[in-house]
Amino acid sequence: MTEKLKLKIAVSELPHTSKVRNGNIPIEGVDGEILTIEPQIGAFRRMVRQLEFDVCELAPTTYIIARAYGYPFTALPIFVMRNFHHSGLLVRPDAGIKAPKDLEGRKVGVRAYSVTTGVWTRAVLMEEFGLDSSKVTWVVDDEEHVPQLQLPSNVVHAAPDRPLADMMAGGELAAGFRGNAGVGRTGSPTGGWKTVEADYPDLFPNAVELEADWYKRTGIYPMHGTIVVKDSILKEHPWVARSIYDAFAQAKAQWLETFNREGPSTNKTEKKYAALREIVGPDPLPYGIEPNLPTIKALERAAFNQKMTPKRMAVEELFIDPMRL
Repeated sequence: MTEKLKLKIAVSELPHTSKVRNGNIPIEGVDGEILTIEPQIGAFRRMVRQLEFDVCELAPTTYIIARAYGYPFTALPIFVMRNFHHSGLLVRPDAGIKAPKDLEGRKVGVRAYSVTTGVWTRAVLMEEFGLDSSKVTWVVDDEEHVPQLQLPSNVVHAAPDRPLADMMAGGELAAGFRGNAGVGRTGSPTGGWKTVEADYPDLFPNAVELEADWYKRTGIYPMHGTIVVKDSILKEHPWVARSIYDAFAQAKAQWLETFNREGPSTNKTEKKYAALREIVGPDPLPYGIEPNLPTIKALERAAFNQKMTPKRMAVEELFIDPMRL
């Protein structure tokens, strides 16, 4: 009997990944040690900085930047989280921000410059509404995952004792991102964050309509978590890419079958994807290269245009197509 390949795997617990994580759907040929990292952002940093895992879910912008700098892991087209980003950029009611161009010359808070939520939102503002991102001062209060990333001169760090939520409340910021990107929490990275509720309006009150129109015109459906595998493993065991892809695709298909038959549970993740299906159709989590080409190209372009990567990257440099193995 052939011994199975032992791999350390760090992927989030989600309705569509759980059957891989709990072993109900095995990864063929693999004896996986499934690790739970809470929050998963901790795994991002450990993978980039210590190459700690064999298989790991990464934020896709972090991955693209790391790949551009030659990091030794490659992504599979498995995208375990999706969301649109016309919503989530909050503005102070007294800041006079009525349109994206009004952000020029102002300060905007975001947890880190390369956080994928911020990258997607800036891409929308730049490509759809003509924002000159270089004329916005982006205020960050966390470090970037990839140490080699050289931040543009219009990105500045908040003082350690000035969380973004406090800066927004005090009028130092004209706008900021909801939740994980800063606004909506106070405290400090070392002393601990606490959530605060702030009644700021979205830049786009009709965000859902704008998102639906954008998707219809462009085919871009922003992805978040993507799964990477160490290059050393792929070189020695090239079959593992297809095994991993097939297992996660099967887990998603089984979840989707139940989801379509019974509707979303009370789980907030499933409620989110029920709403997203109204825009993108019956599969709110498409895997594979072909259905995701516009999205992959859009994020690679955004990373370069926002001065996060030193060169343009072809799709073939970024993703393995497991269907061709």
